[in-house]
Amino acid sequence: MSAPVLQVRNLCVHYETDAGPVKAAENVTFDLARSERMGLVGESGSGKSTTVLALLRMVTPPGRIRGGQVLLDGADLMALSPEQMRRMRGSAISLIPQAAMNSLNPVMRVRDHFYDTILAHDRTMSRAQLAAHTGELVEAVGLRPNVLRMYPHELSGGMKQRVCIAMGICLRPKVIIADEPTSALDVVVQRQVMETLGRIQRQLEASIILVGHDMGLMAQFVDKIGIMYAGRLVELGPVTEVFGLPLHPYTRLLINTLPSLDAKAVFKGIPGQTPSLLNAPAGCAFHERCPDAVGDCWKAQHVLTEVLPGRWVACPCHAGAAA
Repeated sequence: MSAPVLQVRNLCVHYETDAGPVKAAENVTFDLARSERMGLVGESGSGKSTTVLALLRMVTPPGRIRGGQVLLDGADLMALSPEQMRRMRGSAISLIPQAAMNSLNPVMRVRDHFYDTILAHDRTMSRAQLAAHTGELVEAVGLRPNVLRMYPHELSGGMKQRVCIAMGICLRPKVIIADEPTSALDVVVQRQVMETLGRIQRQLEASIILVGHDMGLMAQFVDKIGIMYAGRLVELGPVTEVFGLPLHPYTRLLINTLPSLDAKAVFKGIPGQTPSLLNAPAGCAFHERCPDAVGDCWKAQHVLTEVLPGRWVACPCHAGAAA
């Protein structure tokens, strides 16, 4: 088996406040295989976006990356100089942002966004080559070439998101991070955008990390899924196996919130509130909301452990759940 394209080990990100550090991501560890699609899912504030921004070293003060290792094809991104890391962004690892309408400069034509991105990494391209390349990029995401002459305010939400996808792939990165790329779109456009993203990912043979809340979308799109809660990965495994046999109670409750076409029922939420990451409860962070909590859940934080081949869970009840 080939080595993973991305290896994340014990990644920690804290936001410094007067009251103390907010531990937004704590000891996050996972591998991403070549051409693999991985999903990161959890409630708001679980640490998903902070984790992927840390992979790109785009965490800004008061946030700080407090520790960990991120290996991209053997190169430790955490050890690179700022200039070296700047050159890696876009060319080796890229971001498709959550809010496309806020990511595009309103006073720049669409083509100039591409030109700035490409020339920041390769200043040898001629104007004709830039024009040809950007034309190919927008056509690859299902847009007409005349979009390049437009300003962002002239585009619909779906068109803006496709522009951001095209910008994210313009330098053929090995890893694409998509941070809730469909959050502001209607369901029809969401499907179109995800089909575009999937087609582009297959053409590039790139790996992708999809961040989101939508468990249904994850079930349809990704190969592997990671469940985050209170800044930690609590379950990780192949998406079909996780949906077929969720090992962590939080995962099971998330799946149970999905509506069913088989029977009418009242929508179910997860009782309680997510804990403060400033003063996290002792033991498992989920124990105050967990229907399966036992005595051990209050004692110590449980580390992510492989309990079945390819199945990782951080829960003292995992042995019984696996059985």
